[in-house]
This record gives sequence, structure tokens and C-alpha cells, in this order.
Amino acid sequence: MTTSDPILTLDNVTVQFGGVRAVRNVNFSLQKGELVGLIGPNGAGKTTIFNLITGSIAPSEGQIFFNGKSIKGKRVDELCHWGISRTFQNIRLFPQMTVFENVALGLHSRPHYSVFEAFIRTPRALKAEKELAHQVLDLLKMVGLQDYVKQKAGILPYGLQRRLEIARAMATHPELLLLDEPAAGMNEDECHELIQMIRNIHESKQYSIILIEHHMNVVMELCRDSRIMVLNLGEVLAVGSPAEIQSDAKVLSAYLGSKRGRNGK
Repeated sequence: MTTSDPILTLDNVTVQFGGVRAVRNVNFSLQKGELVGLIGPNGAGKTTIFNLITGSIAPSEGQIFFNGKSIKGKRVDELCHWGISRTFQNIRLFPQMTVFENVALGLHSRPHYSVFEAFIRTPRALKAEKELAHQVLDLLKMVGLQDYVKQKAGILPYGLQRRLEIARAMATHPELLLLDEPAAGMNEDECHELIQMIRNIHESKQYSIILIEHHMNVVMELCRDSRIMVLNLGEVLAVGSPAEIQSDAKVLSAYLGSKRGRNGK
């Protein structure tokens, strides 16, 4: 459920790398609880937008506000603690750690006891570890990985590694979750399962979500009651409902292709 208060605002944001403008004069607001799709051809600036929001790069011009506060100049770890989390195009798991350990690592980013308490196993530390285990299992159930707790992340099938990365992103208790091509490399059945999983996460956790995705059926279905923003050459080409985006002549010409049908096929 969305509210009238924006959780994220990009105000005339531009990013310039040397003589190249990767992002140009982007203005956009995301409401609390909203799920918005971000699409566009390769090189359109989609991942650059994610890097800006998470503090990996700084805007050359403009401002970015999270819950009304400027995040310009904030470090990646600071923004994680503020409530911004993301996944990546290229999966970034710890392959030699178990599924459980990968998610628990995200929860440990907000410790509730000292190193000394952990070392001597105080009652507070033991209680916190028990609560952490419950939280890890709850997140793994949400992404359908509860039967893989002890398996090493590196030997999971590709689609399950994608699910694990989403669980780990959720472990930091975000308010804003950025999903960078979660359906990459998945077949039609896996995409359908992913749609149901993300929809369940969005409804149960009430996250604000921005989704970068090249699978048109995934982004159109997930954003059927929301909006999609289209980037092209670093600029906002269009923002609207799936129906509006699929019938927009500029979008059809620049990205979807003029011969594509309304279902993006």
C-alpha cells in the first residue's frame, strides 16, 4: 500500500564520466510502499541510477533525498543502515559460505551485542543468536530456500542463487529494496515463480521497491497496478502504467521496437 509521502526523490540528477553523461536531468519520486519498474535498453543508465541511490557514485549535479534527507556524499554502509538495500546484475554471494550464513551475515550488520558478549556466550548473546536464526529461516522460507540451509551458496542452481541474493538484501531490514535484473537467465516457469515471490515480499514486507528488468512479462505483471519508468540514453523517456508504456510511440521506437505487440512479445 502506497502513501502520499515520497520515500525517494531524484531532483534534476546528472552523472558525468569525463565527457560522457550517463544520466541527464533525471527527476523522479517513489512513494512509500510503491513498486516501480525501471526499464530501458543496455546503456540507458538504469544501473547508474541504482549506484547513485546506494552511494556507489555521487551525482555531478542535482540531489537525491531519502525520507526527506539528502543522501549526497553518504557512504554505501551508511545508506544500508538508513534502510536502502540492493541486489546486483552479477550475483554477489559468498560461494563457500552456506545459504544460512550468507543471510545471517546481513543480519549481523546490525549487532545487538558486543564482541565480548559473543566470546563468553552471555545470555543476551545467546538469545540474540536464537532470534537471528529465526529471522534467517523466515527470510529463507519467503524465497523458498528453507530446504537449502546447510548447502554452500556456490553450488546452488543459478535461479536459487538469485533468490538467495534477494533474501540477503532483505536481511538488512530495508525500507527501500532495489532489485537489479532478478529474472536474468531464468526460464518462463522460473519467471512466473519469481513474480509470485516478489509480489508476496512486497505485500507482506511493505517495502518500497524499484525493479530493473529486461523480461517484459515480469516487469509488466509486477507493475500492473503501479508505474514503469523508461530510460533512454540517460534521460527519462516516459513514466506511466504498463498500458501507457506499451502504447507510447517513443518507447516503442526507442526500446520495445515498433513491431512488438502490446504484451511486449
